[in-house]
Amino acid sequence: MAKKTAVVTGSNSGIGLGSAHALAAAGYNVVINSFTDRPEDHALAREIAEKHGVEVAYIKADMSNGAECRALIEKAVEAFGNVDVLVNNAGIQFVAPVDEFPTEKWDAIIAINLTSAFHTTAAALPYMKMAGWGRIINIASAHGLRASPFKSAYVAAKHGVLGFTKTVALEVAEKHITSNAICPGYVLTPLVEAQIPDQMKAHNMDRETVIREVMLDKQATKEFATVDQIGATVVFLASDAAAQITGTSISVDGGWTAA
Repeated sequence: MAKKTAVVTGSNSGIGLGSAHALAAAGYNVVINSFTDRPEDHALAREIAEKHGVEVAYIKADMSNGAECRALIEKAVEAFGNVDVLVNNAGIQFVAPVDEFPTEKWDAIIAINLTSAFHTTAAALPYMKMAGWGRIINIASAHGLRASPFKSAYVAAKHGVLGFTKTVALEVAEKHITSNAICPGYVLTPLVEAQIPDQMKAHNMDRETVIREVMLDKQATKEFATVDQIGATVVFLASDAAAQITGTSISVDGGWTAA
């Protein structure tokens, strides 16, 4: 049987990269993606391929551009013959009160965090239908289930991702295609790690205190989720064991949304 192919958007670091590694380790050929086209991007693809013994391609696409989102899928099909698993992970963040929120930031967050998933899914579904099998896995957030002040665009986008996930699930329920979301809480990514010194300075706290009392205030476990844990959840949702899981979300948030 030919290897299945997974496309992971926004995957040259953090959760996306962890998911790409996890899928490659599970035997999938993988397409990784970001908006840059640097030698190190392609070197990263070669590194993943060599580590896991699969084929990996890097394809540049600006996820704020609908045409490029759809072209990503077409290029993946050209490279590997199909798209069996689509992980919509690309996302950005900006924080400001609603009445001070820059319009261009709102538009960018909605485009990258929500609308990109529409474009990639719309482009991938015909191939999944022809194959009679597929997995759509959307990386949402605890903010798809709960709100926080000053994050209006992000919260709106992630709530939208969950609604989109459910709608797609119902549309393709009889096609052996599932559509699910993962809702991470705080995950210890390089981006989050880089915020810790500033938080320490702003709150006049040591590293462990600022993590527990500020950054992980809402996570009952007082521990970060890891990219490996998110990646393992992605692999599970892509597996045959998850064939009857569709139209729902899995929280990996240390109990944030339990309250």
